[in-house]
Amino acid sequence: MSTIRMRISAAGDVLDVKALIRHPMESGLREDKSTGKKIPADYIQKLYVTVNGEAVMEGNLSPAVSKNPYINIKVPGEKGDEVKLSWTSNTGESDEATQAA
Repeated sequence: MSTIRMRISAAGDVLDVKALIRHPMESGLREDKSTGKKIPADYIQKLYVTVNGEAVMEGNLSPAVSKNPYINIKVPGEKGDEVKLSWTSNTGESDEATQAA
C-alpha cells in the first residue's frame, strides 16, 4: 500500500501537485513515555518529482517537518502528463506514486 496520496490539477502549462505522505517523521530526540528510551530518527530526507520522466523538483526535508507531511508544489506540465512523486528516508525506506494530471 502506497504511503503517498496525490491530487493534481492543471491550469495552462502549470500543474498544481498536492500530496499527503504517511510517515512518522521522528527526529530522534523524543522519548518513548512507556520505556524512557529515545525513539530512533526516521524521517524523509529526499523528495523527487518528475513529469513525463523529466526531473522537475528535488527537495531536502529534515526531522523538523511534521508527521504525515503535506506537500503542495507547482511544476511545469499540462493535463494528461504523468507525474511521479518519490521519497527516500534516512533509514533507507522509499516509496513512489505515479498519476496522470
